[in-house]
Amino acid sequence: KGMVDCFVRIPKEQGVLAYWRGNLANVIRYFPTQALNFAFRDKYKQVFLGGVDKKTQFWRFFIGNLASGGAAGATSLCFVYPLDFARTRLAADIGKGAGQREFNGLGDCLVKIFKADGIMGLYRGFGVSVQGIIIYRAAFFGFYDTAKGMLPDPKSAGTILSWAIAQTVTTISGIISYPFDTVRRRMMMQSGRKGADIMYKNTIDCWKKIAKNEGSAAFFKGAFSNVLRG
Repeated sequence: KGMVDCFVRIPKEQGVLAYWRGNLANVIRYFPTQALNFAFRDKYKQVFLGGVDKKTQFWRFFIGNLASGGAAGATSLCFVYPLDFARTRLAADIGKGAGQREFNGLGDCLVKIFKADGIMGLYRGFGVSVQGIIIYRAAFFGFYDTAKGMLPDPKSAGTILSWAIAQTVTTISGIISYPFDTVRRRMMMQSGRKGADIMYKNTIDCWKKIAKNEGSAAFFKGAFSNVLRG
């Protein structure tokens, strides 16, 4: 019914450890994702912001930050997507014991999906995920770098001000890109499925069916908990 209902039912129906299902994949993917994002962002900044004066070319500076952030996010996603895929599938793999679950762990999940659908199965939903990460990273780095760049002295900005800017930008970026995350997860859940278990023909069909059958609000289910997580 909602976030609170989810918190209450998970330990009752699946046990407390179910809260951490898929966390290993999340931990493994986190550090290379962050490292790749910032490494690629610096390279893309040289491409999109070379010779741009942020004081006299504000919109060029803003768009350049959007482009460099989005391109960095999309590029890094290519390397870590199978781990993101496994995290989603494991987190949604309900049941109290191994016999009731589809996967026994991270390795088992990757192997089973690969055997069933090949490498494409591990990249199910990749297209819409790239679109979402481009929008998220573009909004995050675009708004953050632009906001910091507009400060009189960005390097001496206080901790509280920097934190406030980062939190505001993270919240806005997460909400803007969340519908893409919803479609991405729906597509991920179809890997390894056959016949009647396939609900969506492709990403576009997924967008259409969610909007038609569940309403536009369905695209934002879980957005609040995502904002709290940061």
